Amino acid sequence: MQTPIIDQPITDFKASATSDVQVSLSELKGRNVVIYFYPKDSTPGCTTEGQDFRDLYAEFQALDTEIFGVSRDSLRSHENFRTKQSFPFQLISDPEEELCKLFDVIKLKKLYGKEYLGIDRSTFLIDKEGVLRKEWRSVKVKGHAEAVLESVKQL
Repeated sequence: MQTPIIDQPITDFKASATSDVQVSLSELKGRNVVIYFYPKDSTPGCTTEGQDFRDLYAEFQALDTEIFGVSRDSLRSHENFRTKQSFPFQLISDPEEELCKLFDVIKLKKLYGKEYLGIDRSTFLIDKEGVLRKEWRSVKVKGHAEAVLESVKQL
């Protein structure tokens, strides 16, 4: 698989999400799509990021934009996280890292001196034709959802 390139179509994919939803990029054609990758359910940064997208969700919807969060956590973990935080959008479970690899978000990370492969917090904006319009990598949570919303407004 090739890493996505700005202004190029994204390879179609199918993925399992909360609420027994199967997400397919081709079925989302005609809508803008925001896909944000985060390391782990119910951790402080990931919770704040999800809450920020939740709080702006109506504004994204008004711009014909759907949001999906993605991590390697199980659907059960996602369902609990989504319910507890009242996220109005679906969370995609990617335990086999298929989407993570498609978007090239698995990176070598360090925690307490130990190295491991984990998700680099990243967000991708795909337009109504399935074309990647913007990407954010190594995201800092504060102000990020607002920056994504501003980019959607410019499409």
